[in-house]
Amino acid sequence: MNRGRIITGFWAGALAALIAMPALSQSAPANPNQPPPHTAPFPDLGSGESRAERRLSYELSPELHRGLSAAHIREQQRRLDAALAALPRNRPGTSEAYVLTIALDSDPVFAREAREAARVLGARYGAEGRTLTLAGPDGTRDDAPHGSISALLLTLNHLGTLMDGKEDVLVLYTTSHGNDLGLAYHYGDSGYGVLSPPKLKAALAEAGIARRVLILSACYSGVFVPALASPDTAILTAAASTRSSFGCVAENDWTFYGDALINRALRQPVALEEAAQMAGRSVAAWESKARFLASLPQVSIGAGAKGWLPQIEAQMPRAASKPVGRPAFAE
Repeated sequence: MNRGRIITGFWAGALAALIAMPALSQSAPANPNQPPPHTAPFPDLGSGESRAERRLSYELSPELHRGLSAAHIREQQRRLDAALAALPRNRPGTSEAYVLTIALDSDPVFAREAREAARVLGARYGAEGRTLTLAGPDGTRDDAPHGSISALLLTLNHLGTLMDGKEDVLVLYTTSHGNDLGLAYHYGDSGYGVLSPPKLKAALAEAGIARRVLILSACYSGVFVPALASPDTAILTAAASTRSSFGCVAENDWTFYGDALINRALRQPVALEEAAQMAGRSVAAWESKARFLASLPQVSIGAGAKGWLPQIEAQMPRAASKPVGRPAFAE
């Protein structure tokens, strides 16, 4: 399925079309682990009359919550506080990876992908005990802090207090819908937002996290490359800044990019850059067979990152592991 149901502009009409997705079936028995469907239009979160004013409004990363009970809010705060408290401080003199994966949309494909990405990336970068997932229910479980813009920003800020900004590495994986303004946050009919490139850049700077591997799986995610590229950053995106990515059917286990990169390439004992190239070839082949417009995944690895990546990748398993779940593309 084309992720391009999302906006390509930043006015109210386009934003209302952000996620016009069918509701999940209501005929099945109630499942407490079933995520809420999207049934209401995505609201206009911008302000100002001119194009420039609305662009600036979205760059501030608006987030809206509505209809949430106090009990739900307290439970999510409890989950996040407990998860953050469980993360250990870095060991001085050792370069360690902290892995954070987040699903910013309640369609369960994203929660499934974020959970498995945490397992794959945690094993690859020796981050046992230093891995955290922010994801809602996926049909089988609902035991993690839910993903949202505010949860992501709070987590990054907390990680900054645990990590040594000059030694340790953040490995961040995000999966969601996206638009030409950034990453879309959309939880049922109660949570909405847009995480912009400037906001993510500012959050990382505020946390003092200089060394980072950023993997952003969403339509138009290439918009983050100019803002976040740096000598100590490796950034991989599912699509160019003007292209959609694919596979975001709610019932799927993987998006195209998540399957190609996380579920296949990064399970191999190869360097990150080679894995990115492998994933790009897989995605291109699937899109060609499906006659989709190429998503053009992006890769930018800074000179400094090329120096420290081998240190954290030295801990990757020597043998490849097998992909799990249903393939995103049926050959």
